[in-house]
Amino acid sequence: MTDAPEPPPPPPLPGPARRLDAHSLRGLAHPLRMRLYELLSLDGPATATLLAQRLGENTGTVSWHLRHLAEHGFIEEDTARGTKRERWWRGTGVINDLRIADFRDDPDAHGALSVYLRELIQQYFSRVMTYVGEDWDERWRNAGTVADWRDLRMTPSQLRALNTELMGVIARHAPAADTAPDPEALPVVVQLQSFPRRERGGA
Repeated sequence: MTDAPEPPPPPPLPGPARRLDAHSLRGLAHPLRMRLYELLSLDGPATATLLAQRLGENTGTVSWHLRHLAEHGFIEEDTARGTKRERWWRGTGVINDLRIADFRDDPDAHGALSVYLRELIQQYFSRVMTYVGEDWDERWRNAGTVADWRDLRMTPSQLRALNTELMGVIARHAPAADTAPDPEALPVVVQLQSFPRRERGGA
């Protein structure tokens, strides 16, 4: 009997990554903390006051959750901007690498995993809804896309290979760190969602 072929490696991440364990997952898996983390990651440094205003939350509550995120290494204090009266916070620039299989045998982490995934999917959905509801000029409207492909049939290895190739395409379009941004360029979010679907036969 021949050995089964080794599966291809997981898709590469576009930058330094941190593999989430049960402890760090619990530190992030909270609706408000995930929203704060998203805002700092997408829009750059901010204070608890600014973030509270954007989210309609109490400043004290936001400050507590920011400190919690910092204790778990997801954000850090921006000392170049901070003052004695108000602290600025920023993302660390490290990508969260979540492997669901890591938590298969840890029932205590299932609750945090469920919260994290639910909030993450909600963030993806909210970004798309914001985009389609905004008034963009024709150039940007024609450049963006919301699409899906439903006629693919793949094995697990083929799906991983597809994701790896797509990640490579995105990486080739990412600007180098020392490249000056084009004045016409805007931040772009690429959301890649690829997953199997269980077949449901007709009557």
